[in-house]
Amino acid sequence: MKTAIALLDYGAGNLTSVRKAFAAVGADLVVPQAPGDLAAAAAIVLPGVGHFDRTRSLNASWRDAILERVGEGRPLLGICLGLQWLFEGSDEAPDCAGLGLFNGRCRRLEGLPGIKIPHVGWNALDVRGDASIVEGVAPGAQVYFTHSFAAPVTEHTVAVTTHGEPFAAVVQRGYIAGVQFHPEKSGEVGLSVLRNFLRLTGPL
Repeated sequence: MKTAIALLDYGAGNLTSVRKAFAAVGADLVVPQAPGDLAAAAAIVLPGVGHFDRTRSLNASWRDAILERVGEGRPLLGICLGLQWLFEGSDEAPDCAGLGLFNGRCRRLEGLPGIKIPHVGWNALDVRGDASIVEGVAPGAQVYFTHSFAAPVTEHTVAVTTHGEPFAAVVQRGYIAGVQFHPEKSGEVGLSVLRNFLRLTGPL
């Protein structure tokens, strides 16, 4: 039986801020202690900040459990590093595989003249199409980023941000979505994205 939204703790994120943001939109999250706990998850949230190598903590047992739930149609949301892990990998840790739910690899943003890396602060979303995860998000809406590596723009990119170069700010393929920015730090726009994700999850 699906009972709750699982918030994965692999030592790479501020879980408290993410939980508060979801609470603000009416959802309680639980932190699973073992991969088997995901069997009861209505959806999965994968937060994260820092180096891609931290995702090694999500070993084969966790990966298999996540992919099994996704295969059953349970929604998955990756935030910041969590979004990057949904891709095939990252140049930040070349020997560390991503989950591979989206094609492509993440790479370091280019430090062009006048462009500082890491990319920290508010920036605009160029919303493309009408994907459900960005429903109601206005073109040019400002959200908060903090990262040095980013995912490529692909057919599943539904919002792009430019910091020296364009990168995938929001991706979605069916029930799988990811945001490079931090919705828990992005005011009402961030909360709107979380509400949209909850609609994918359905009633708990």
